[in-house]
Amino acid sequence: MQYHTPATFGDAVAIASGAEGVTRFLAGGTDVLVQLRSDLVEPDNLIDIKRVPGASDITKNPDGSWTLGVAATGAEMSEHAELGRDWPGLVEAMDLIGSTQVQGRATLTGNLCNGSPAADSVPAMFAAGVTVSVTGPDGMRQVPVEQIPAGPGKTNLAKGELISAVHVPARRAGGGDAYLRFIPRTEMDIAVVGCGVNLALNGDTITEARVALGAVAPTVVMVPDAAAAIVGTTLDDAALAKLSEAAAAACNPIDDKRGTIAFRTHVAGVLARRVARIAYDRAKG
Repeated sequence: MQYHTPATFGDAVAIASGAEGVTRFLAGGTDVLVQLRSDLVEPDNLIDIKRVPGASDITKNPDGSWTLGVAATGAEMSEHAELGRDWPGLVEAMDLIGSTQVQGRATLTGNLCNGSPAADSVPAMFAAGVTVSVTGPDGMRQVPVEQIPAGPGKTNLAKGELISAVHVPARRAGGGDAYLRFIPRTEMDIAVVGCGVNLALNGDTITEARVALGAVAPTVVMVPDAAAAIVGTTLDDAALAKLSEAAAAACNPIDDKRGTIAFRTHVAGVLARRVARIAYDRAKG
C-alpha cells in the first residue's frame, strides 16, 4: 500500500487518476481505517487529504451560507455555536455518529462517501439542500448532495474525483431543521430508520419543505410527496397524517436482524411526524 499526502486537491486528483488498483481517500478515517483493519478493503493507494489547506475549516460566508472543509470533524461542528444555531438538525445528526473519540475524527464527507443508506448525517444533508464541490480530472463542479450516493458502499463519483468542499445554504428567517433516528440501543448504534426535515414558514404557514429518509432504501431518499403534504399547512393533525402516509409509502427497506420491512415502514411515518414538529417549532423560534 502506498500512502500519499498531497498538498492540494489537484495533486490528490492527479494521484487518484493515475493510480491502479484500489484507491481510498482519507479525511477522518473512521470508516476506511476500520475497513482496512477488518480486511474488508486493502487499498493500493491511500490518499490523505487532511493536510490540504482549508480542509478542516468551517466558514460562514458573507451571504450567510457555510463552507465546510472535507476534514472538519463532528466535534468541531458541535462546538461551533453559530453553525449549530443556523443548522441544529445537521449538527445534531453528525453528533449522533459514534463515540466521543469517533467524533474527534468523523467527517460529513466521509459519512457521505462511505455510501451507507443508514448514515445519520446524510438525510440531514439532503433535507438541508447541501451541495458539494467535486474536483476531478476535468475540473471542479458543484453537485447536489443527493446525487452522490449510488447504493450501499457506492457513490456516483468517477475515477479520480473527490469531494473538496461541503456547502450549506444560508439559514433564512423563519426556517428550521431537525433529524431523528430509531436505534435498538440508546447510543452508538446504526439507524434502523433516520429522518431529516427542513422547512420554512411565513407566519404559521409552511411555505417550503424538504424531507429525507435513511435506512429504508438502497440509498438515502428524498420524499417530495411528504414535503408536499405539509406545504401550505400549519402542521395540523391532518397534515401530519398525510406526511406520515407519504413517508411510509416511500419506503423500500429490507428485512434483517435489526428490523423488518413492516417495522421500518411504520417507524418512518412516526419519525417523520416527530421530526417535522421539531423543525416547525424551531422555525417558530
